[in-house]
Amino acid sequence: MLGPKGKSCDCIEDRLLRRPRNRHRVGPHPTSASPWLRTSALVSVGLLIVAAIPRAAWAVEVDDCRELLISGKYQECVAAAEEAISARKYGEDWPVFKAQAQFHIGQYSQALETVELGLKRYSWSVRLRYLGHQAARHAGNSERAEAMLAEIDQLAGRSPWRYTDADDLVTLGRVLLQLHADARDVLEVFYDRAKKQNPRHRDPYLASGQLAISKSDFALAADIFQNAIDRFPEDADFYFGLARALSASQDDGAREALRHTLTLNPNHISAMLFLAERAIDSEAYKEAEKQIVRALEVNPNHPEAWAYRAVIAHLQGDPEQEQLFRNAALSTWDRNPVVDHLIGRKLSQNYRFTEGAEYQQQALKFDPLYLPAQIQLAQDLLRLGLEKQGWDLANSVYESDGYDTTTFNLVELKDKIDQFQTLEDDDFVVRMDSREAEIYGQQVLALLHRAKDTLGPKYGLDLKHKTIVEIFPNQDDFAVRTFGMPAVAGFLGVCFGRVITANSPASQLENPSNWESVLWHEFCHVITLQMTNNKIPRWLSEGISVYEELQENPTWGQQMNPQYRKMILGGELTPLGELSSAFLSPPSGMHLQFAYYESSLAVEFIVERYGLATLKQLLRDLGAGIPINTALQRHTEPMAILEEEFEEFATQRANDLAPEADWTEHEFESLVKGDGSTLGEWLADNPDHFVGNLLFAGILLKARDWDRAEAVLQKLIEIYPDYTGDDNAYELLAHVYREQKNEEAEKQILRQYAAIDADAVGTYLRLIELDRSDGNWEAVRENCQRVMQVNPLNPRLHRAMAEAAEELNNPEEAIVAYRTLLQMEPADPAEIHYRLALSLHKMGKQGAKRHVLSALEEAPRYRAAHRLLLEISRQRQ
Repeated sequence: MLGPKGKSCDCIEDRLLRRPRNRHRVGPHPTSASPWLRTSALVSVGLLIVAAIPRAAWAVEVDDCRELLISGKYQECVAAAEEAISARKYGEDWPVFKAQAQFHIGQYSQALETVELGLKRYSWSVRLRYLGHQAARHAGNSERAEAMLAEIDQLAGRSPWRYTDADDLVTLGRVLLQLHADARDVLEVFYDRAKKQNPRHRDPYLASGQLAISKSDFALAADIFQNAIDRFPEDADFYFGLARALSASQDDGAREALRHTLTLNPNHISAMLFLAERAIDSEAYKEAEKQIVRALEVNPNHPEAWAYRAVIAHLQGDPEQEQLFRNAALSTWDRNPVVDHLIGRKLSQNYRFTEGAEYQQQALKFDPLYLPAQIQLAQDLLRLGLEKQGWDLANSVYESDGYDTTTFNLVELKDKIDQFQTLEDDDFVVRMDSREAEIYGQQVLALLHRAKDTLGPKYGLDLKHKTIVEIFPNQDDFAVRTFGMPAVAGFLGVCFGRVITANSPASQLENPSNWESVLWHEFCHVITLQMTNNKIPRWLSEGISVYEELQENPTWGQQMNPQYRKMILGGELTPLGELSSAFLSPPSGMHLQFAYYESSLAVEFIVERYGLATLKQLLRDLGAGIPINTALQRHTEPMAILEEEFEEFATQRANDLAPEADWTEHEFESLVKGDGSTLGEWLADNPDHFVGNLLFAGILLKARDWDRAEAVLQKLIEIYPDYTGDDNAYELLAHVYREQKNEEAEKQILRQYAAIDADAVGTYLRLIELDRSDGNWEAVRENCQRVMQVNPLNPRLHRAMAEAAEELNNPEEAIVAYRTLLQMEPADPAEIHYRLALSLHKMGKQGAKRHVLSALEEAPRYRAAHRLLLEISRQRQ
């Protein structure tokens, strides 16, 4: 037996579980055993090495019964096991399989009865007792449930040699996890040992994968389940585990795994509810209900099925049904923390963080140590802006369960955030990397204030609390703060209501986006989420944000383009009543971007057709709990008519794109071969074909035929002047002019392009270079400001800004630019210190002498710096 808490114990297992922890190890660390386990003998089982207990001679029959269970033929499994039990066949597998099958179909009391009868014959069985514990809890018999655990402890303590086969090792590992043992030790000492003891047994693989899933270690889980599928290709549970592991990263793979799951086990309740959850996420509530009904046909008492119904009722604004369904979920086990945790988790995933946090708190009233609820509550509190409570809880969970990747990542991130610089005023709390805060922190605050002063009055919302904005220079840190895990790509920023998280330009230097447009977009979410109490569907929230980007700056947001035109005219427009589904599992990144564009187009349609007042009324209705489709029909038209009108609106917009261009579909493979002469001949008959001209321009550029390429590129600009794709004619034509040494033409074409693209850093920098040569300092300053909105971390920008400020006799701007340059560790610090000192001296500001001395420290023979130092000294005298 392990010694009681606080007492010494000589057993090797106790020393293993209480080994020192290292906060700075690469991965999540194990934690010490719970107080209950320090009085338990269970762990000592894990390290005993004895031969496996052989199965009975009728193993084929047992395997047949197991196959019935695994394939979802639960009633047949019950009948087969009952027949064997009645025939007095020996083996605990028979009552185990019967009780498991009864549990699957919701016969919790009958399962408990099967366990009790089985224990009369197999009094030593820990497997039966663990099943009995589960059945007793779900049957509302908490006393018997706890007694079963106590009996397992006593049995394992008295006869540890008895419980060393794979079945028992897995069972004891699950018991320990339920009692909050160290997860990594359970994995290594029980599950891994069970695999070695019997490599052909399914349960160690299943338990290991489920443990990894529960700790959000999806990569490990995917590896475990894929390995298990190779060994057990007809086992539905492993395909379902793989689907869960892949769902966050490989949607196609997850869908395929789900298909296999339900093929192998048509009654797999967890797979049905997983499909229901995905349908809820896309607001396809009828489809979700269909899956829930299927699950309840298998198990009418399944608590999670009823909990999902409560989620749908909440999201549809029906609190009475929500409470009825929650009661049904708790009807057999009235203190089941899983129910409220599940409801709260789904509400939080739908941005109802306040309600989600309340459900997690209720789950923790049922079981204060229920880790999933603690983890979710910590994230909810952080997203609600209740930072101290959130970080304290995350740290507490980390201390009790260091294997959970979510809390491990959060606690590691907290150390980094503590190093950030905070910029705070009456309206905002902005946290940034200290160096970045010095470079463009004030511009961030100015942009946020401009957004608040514009959007707040426009939508009639007076914000009562400060908005928290955290900007991360590392994409993984952003992902951890936002999603709880790293390596989640594809997001520039996220808003939770009061809290905005965003990637900084430092995290996207290869292809930076306009950070001002990103923050404007996210702050618009602050308005719409708070106006609706976070009850706004995703399509409307994203649509308004993209729409407001365009209202502020026509070069921000999303515009119609050839791909969107093709998708709309090709019938890929999602009906208005189902638009949120377009954001869930899009087939490609392009389809996700199209979902944003279509949403903004829908908002534009509503405003143009029914007015801004109608849009604002929709938001107020959503805040009152009215579902979006109901609200739309109240203030516009019946949904069928509205969807038809929107489709006509979108189709007209698609047809209006570059009306001078020829958009007919054509197969170009044979035309682009060789020197392009065949394509040139084809274009003679189709001179306005956009794609054909674009392909021909590429051939001519490759051949360095600058004169002909110039003509084709000018034609492209003529027929489609707003095209800003990566292969746009403006930048290609600028390249032609550069090759022709025609700087004036190059400048003119780049100016045209700079006016229509908010992210064209390369164009802005080239214009800065050309205008510096010409001494056009106003133009230099203008393009420096454009670069600042995309990549303020570019040193060339600040040097050019400083020079322009000096030439325009604006020492105030020069001071800011030179100070920024010093933050960037310039190659010529002496020159920067000198220029900064000169500007400070002109303004009569403090610090001139300090910087000129710094210049001389870097370059002691710097004559201009010596002269400036003498001048400063004379003036002081």
